[in-house]
Amino acid sequence: MINKNDATEFMAFDEAMNSVLKELDKVLRSSPIAIRKYIEHLADSKGKNIRALSLITCAENERDLIHPDAVKLAVAVEVLHLATLVHDDVMDDADIRRGKETLQKKYGKKTAVICGDYLLSLSLRLFGSCSNKEEYINLNIPDYMRKLAVGELKQNINNGNLDLSEMQYMKIISGKTAALFEASFYGGAVLSKCDEHELKSYMKLGKYTGMIFQITDDCMDFETTKDVAKKPVQSDFEQGVITLPLIYAFKNLKGFKEKVKEREVSIKYINESVAKSGGLEYAHDVSKKYYDKSKQIIDKLKISQNKRQKLQLILNKVYRLA
Repeated sequence: MINKNDATEFMAFDEAMNSVLKELDKVLRSSPIAIRKYIEHLADSKGKNIRALSLITCAENERDLIHPDAVKLAVAVEVLHLATLVHDDVMDDADIRRGKETLQKKYGKKTAVICGDYLLSLSLRLFGSCSNKEEYINLNIPDYMRKLAVGELKQNINNGNLDLSEMQYMKIISGKTAALFEASFYGGAVLSKCDEHELKSYMKLGKYTGMIFQITDDCMDFETTKDVAKKPVQSDFEQGVITLPLIYAFKNLKGFKEKVKEREVSIKYINESVAKSGGLEYAHDVSKKYYDKSKQIIDKLKISQNKRQKLQLILNKVYRLA
């Protein structure tokens, strides 16, 4: 660690990320005995920690050093994300997540819901453990949590809604996925001590990155295998989830929506129809527009070349270029 004149021990990037991974594993494995074996099952299921990586990267200051509170915020964000995944798996009746058996499949839905609630409370405790709480009131963490919940609720309400519009879809994913990305980018940026104008740029960058992530993930449901995705694929429609490729196919392939409404089609037919309509190409084009906007923001930020490269790598990972 490198000492600054305010006596805070700032961290280099690799040290900060290693601390995030160690602390995340620690908080999951040191849960109360009554819930520990269930949470340890989640600890053994490793994700990419892309939100934590985003927060730590955005937290780099003008000397590419990171305030230790960024580690606490990054762990809190990942725990919150994990809570949403546990609840998602219950709602979707999913068997596999990150290549492992889901909590609800292994231990039952009731246990999974309680564990998800525990993780939510744990994330709030972690958010509140920062050394200077008042400084982070502007993080609006409760509001980001609200957006997340509302987005999930809107998706659930619209399950099976074949008339879902593209605009409605965008509003849903801007809450259920993009809100947590925005919170991650924003939280890191606050710790970097950037000015108000750049803070807004980080918020936009986080939102756009989240939109790319979800649209790309929705395309993967049609394009990849379960072994590659490490979760069920070609399952969104079976769960009633209407995604952008499907919305485009409903709009542009004559008679397709009517056949689906009459339940006269197979999953194979739906997949073939989406491909025939150009729905996947259209969704990728929308994702590319968000990618281009994000790249423009990164290029304009007043940051070191080292930090710029890290942000670009995150964007490429989400867009599946890296």
